[in-house]
Amino acid sequence: MAHWLFNEEHEMFRRAVRSFVKKEILPFVEEWERAEEFPRELYRRMGELGYFGIKFPEAYGGMEADLIAEAVLIEELARCGSGGVAAGLGAHFRIALTPIWKFGNEDQKRTYLMPGIAGEKVAALGITEADVDSDVAGIRTTTRKDGNEYVLNGNKMFITNGVMADFVVVAAKTDPAANHKGISLFIVERGSPGFLVGKKLKKLGWRSSDTAELILDEVRVPAANLIGEENKGFYYIMQNFQWERICMALQSVALAELALEQAIRYAGERTQFGQPIQKFQVIQHMLVDMAVNIEKARQLTYHALYLFMNGEDALTETAMAKALAGEMVREVTDAAVQIHGGNGYMMEFPVQRYWRDARLQSIGGGTTQIMNKMIVKQLGLAGN
Repeated sequence: MAHWLFNEEHEMFRRAVRSFVKKEILPFVEEWERAEEFPRELYRRMGELGYFGIKFPEAYGGMEADLIAEAVLIEELARCGSGGVAAGLGAHFRIALTPIWKFGNEDQKRTYLMPGIAGEKVAALGITEADVDSDVAGIRTTTRKDGNEYVLNGNKMFITNGVMADFVVVAAKTDPAANHKGISLFIVERGSPGFLVGKKLKKLGWRSSDTAELILDEVRVPAANLIGEENKGFYYIMQNFQWERICMALQSVALAELALEQAIRYAGERTQFGQPIQKFQVIQHMLVDMAVNIEKARQLTYHALYLFMNGEDALTETAMAKALAGEMVREVTDAAVQIHGGNGYMMEFPVQRYWRDARLQSIGGGTTQIMNKMIVKQLGLAGN
């Protein structure tokens, strides 16, 4: 559906990305889901096409385009129907590379950002820990200064690209007593002594993305790998959270739209009592409810995107969009499975994957409950 937010250049870019997804991702989704990973070559291919560099400066191999173009890419990647592929690629270019671009020094940008944009190196962001999900200030990974090095100790959990990554942007406390004011960000390279993949995690959904537990045991990192200023990491992380949440809302809307398309197609083909089930009013109303709920989430998400790209305070709208879209996609994909009946429960039909992948949308990037807590605060309501 056309929207005023997108101009003709955006729509041309959308057509190009959609063609790429159709030819180079869709035919392999089932294979990658079974393998529980997608090939490293896909990163290189995305780099060759310039897709990783949309928002980054031309000086580092980027396109220096606007955030609307990146939003188009995020939507179209989500439409491949594999949350894992979209998550693995997205974690690389829109989450892990961003702190280096915004706060890193010139050497870090040349060493890590440029090959990341080219798809030659894979990046991950290491913030989450087993007992610390949405509470970034509560991370327990610590570091101490030793000459020209920092020594990191701790564990990270649920890290997308954790197995494949060539480097990880790790959050650690340089001043544990200072709570959130004592967090710093470091670039840790794969192969560093003491830096290990604890295990590759098995997941309900997003199966084609590699997700890992990471162990840091006396890992020595050069002081040159500190991103920005010491003890400023929490603020660096927070600055990108709004964009991450808008991206997750965009993914939710795109996945829900895909589920609706599949449900409409199936309802037109599946016959019961001598006619397509699409003729039954109860199915028609289910499909209408799905379409209306998708559109609600889409409009709120686009509004948040518009505010954010124009530099306005979009904290409330971003939290609302993330919460609404994350819950909506769960409901829409569940309805799509229901419309498919018994076939919806079979692995041969993609709606079961949409349903499994959708479940994370209300958890990752800040749970719905955390979003609601933020909105309560923004509205000035009573409560903690």
